Amino acid sequence: MEEPQVSVGILSDNEIDIVFYGDYILSGGSKSFNGKYKALLESGKIYLINNYEKFEIENGTPLIPEDYLTSSFVLRDVIIGKRFHWETKENQRFLGTIKFLIENGKLTAVNILPVEDYLTSVISSEMKATSPKELLKAHAIISRSWLLAQMERSTTVELGKKHFPSEIKTEDEYIRWYDRQDHKLYDVCADDHCQRYQGVTKLIEHNAQIAVSETRGLILKYGDEICDTRFSKSCGGITESFENVWEPVPKSYLTKIIDYKFEPDGFDLDLTNENAAEEWIRNSPPAFCNTNDDEILSLVLMKYDQQTKDFYRWTVEYSQEELANLINTKSGFDFGNIVDLIPIQRGNSGRIIKLKIVGTKRTMTVGKELYIRKILSDTHLYSSAFVVDKLDIIDNIPQKIKFIGAGWGHGVGLCQIGAAVMSVMGYKFDEILLHYFRGANISKIYQ
Repeated sequence: MEEPQVSVGILSDNEIDIVFYGDYILSGGSKSFNGKYKALLESGKIYLINNYEKFEIENGTPLIPEDYLTSSFVLRDVIIGKRFHWETKENQRFLGTIKFLIENGKLTAVNILPVEDYLTSVISSEMKATSPKELLKAHAIISRSWLLAQMERSTTVELGKKHFPSEIKTEDEYIRWYDRQDHKLYDVCADDHCQRYQGVTKLIEHNAQIAVSETRGLILKYGDEICDTRFSKSCGGITESFENVWEPVPKSYLTKIIDYKFEPDGFDLDLTNENAAEEWIRNSPPAFCNTNDDEILSLVLMKYDQQTKDFYRWTVEYSQEELANLINTKSGFDFGNIVDLIPIQRGNSGRIIKLKIVGTKRTMTVGKELYIRKILSDTHLYSSAFVVDKLDIIDNIPQKIKFIGAGWGHGVGLCQIGAAVMSVMGYKFDEILLHYFRGANISKIYQ
């Protein structure tokens, strides 16, 4: 197998500002671009314009750098952390080819480059490039595995093999999960919905390049299958099973893992049981990801990630008006005042998979975990592993609602904070990987 190329959707807008550093040749012609341009969608046609010209280009026609090693381009105002609490915009520099597509009535910029160069950026975007090398090597392997598994999955879907609908809607239940099947015109997006890919802007230190180079072509496999190696910021002490978050197909290497050297004493670890989940979430059992060590966190986390200090155990409190407005607005259903929030199904990590929302106007069960997080926050609730305290109850309606929660993200696969702590404690990259992906094997698929 040769090293594949990957196509990454960077941003979508009506206009996109781009600066070419070096000559970029329009595929199939002799026209080249260098310097500042604006990509513009006008009357269904794509144009590149500057102070001197307005040039029409065909939908999806690549612009290829004359010299891959010395040329680059900058896209302005790229949104990162889309719809998360730390959402912001950056100017980002990229290597490789760029093309512009018309997608959902907007212009989308797509970057095409070799997988290994893409991964160097991913590793520097997900974690600091100053992170311990063993952590970055582990992350390089799971990011490579995840990407290739998604590309392979896209091929099987196109060939008509079985896949599951991501939305189930009845009169009293709405179940929705989110995966990368939303992207049909390119392999992956550049944000947390897939993997963070922020170009070469953050390649200040060399550890990321070394980690990718030393693991080149290495992936995790389970039997003959490339592992769909998911990861999240903090599992909260126990990892979640794949089928509880995405399509209902269990994966043997993505299941419940105690994120520590041994099982914590004094806890019932069957967190699908409501009493056990409540005891677990309201306490702070030992785990690799149970750390507030600023030195470790500042070493591995990007600056915007460090805005969150309480990722292992956290609390969020709403007034009745705030919560009712959130749920009614974000869900599109009018529940009236919120009377109760009742876990109907929990996963192995204590994350709520199905939640019954009881309102004065209607009652409905919703899921899965990301949809629950979306409708209970302006952005995303840290996780769906939470218990609810109803406060100041008047006429059966709580005037305040407090969420006490565990973890940050979906909790499936590698726990980034846990893996960071393991690396600082001296664990090697293979030990980290095989802790989180039980039964998997490390395999080299290209040189």
